[in-house]
Amino acid sequence: MSSSVMVPGQAASHARRSLRWLVAGVVLAIASTIALSAWAQNRPGGHHGGMDGSGMMMFGGHGRGLDRMLDGINATDAQRAQVKQIAQQAAADLKAQHETTRALREKAAQIFTAPTVDAAAAESVRQQLLTQHDAASRRMLQAMLDISRVLTPEQRAQLGEQMKQRHEHMLERMRQHREQQQPKQ
Repeated sequence: MSSSVMVPGQAASHARRSLRWLVAGVVLAIASTIALSAWAQNRPGGHHGGMDGSGMMMFGGHGRGLDRMLDGINATDAQRAQVKQIAQQAAADLKAQHETTRALREKAAQIFTAPTVDAAAAESVRQQLLTQHDAASRRMLQAMLDISRVLTPEQRAQLGEQMKQRHEHMLERMRQHREQQQPKQ
């Protein structure tokens, strides 16, 4: 920690940065909790069903990411068609839920920025957000279970290893980013 004194402009800038990191951390924690809860529920007998929190990305239902994932596990044409159909339906369902969640976040921001913050209204929005997060988590879990029925145990193990490597790579990038953002002393 630096022993230098911050001038008012620097203090305000530091406070804004700190607030942004706090908000980003809370959002990341919520998203991770949702993804982790879906993943943990898909771990019969301690073996994960091939997806971790990054499995959420696969529900785009299309694109290179899903194709690369299926290439990496040598999926058959029939498996590809089934997985893509499951992912596309989940993506459509999650998109609708995302719109509701976005509206609730906007409502929460309005409550927070009002001249007087209504604690009961804030709590109501929090409860509604929890309900939305739970619904999204349940939908993700259902898609993951549906996909697990299409893939073989070996393919799920391969997919699990891919997701683990992707997660480790993401953590490394985040660590490097944090190091780059820290002021030089």
